[in-house]
Amino acid sequence: MKISVFRKAHFNAAHRLHNPKWSDEKNREVFGLCNNPNYHGHNYELEVKVTGEVDPETGYLIDLKDLKDLISEQVEKRFDHKNLNLDTEEFKTLNPTAENICFVIWNILRENLDNKFDLAVRLYETPRNFVEYPA
Repeated sequence: MKISVFRKAHFNAAHRLHNPKWSDEKNREVFGLCNNPNYHGHNYELEVKVTGEVDPETGYLIDLKDLKDLISEQVEKRFDHKNLNLDTEEFKTLNPTAENICFVIWNILRENLDNKFDLAVRLYETPRNFVEYPA
């Protein structure tokens, strides 16, 4: 029986959308308020979806406490209350758009999750703006 389980998480982080190859004028034109030189923040909501076969001995797909701990250790502690541009290695040279943040989180979790599971990540930057990987 193939099934999916979900875990929600939350973190707050600041960022600035900026392409260093562009002029300040072009950055302001493309990224608008998100290009604020003093940064701005979001209350990110994260949904992690794990899919696979139920273990017939436990009845679990995955122990949700283990998934909770993985997200806490690898995502929340890494990004919560951080300036993504300044405080994290992942975004020193990668523009911290919602799309890139989602993909980075997926990669972090994928590296730490058994390959027998399929993984999807949905990241809400606002209640109305969200991204998902894989699409």
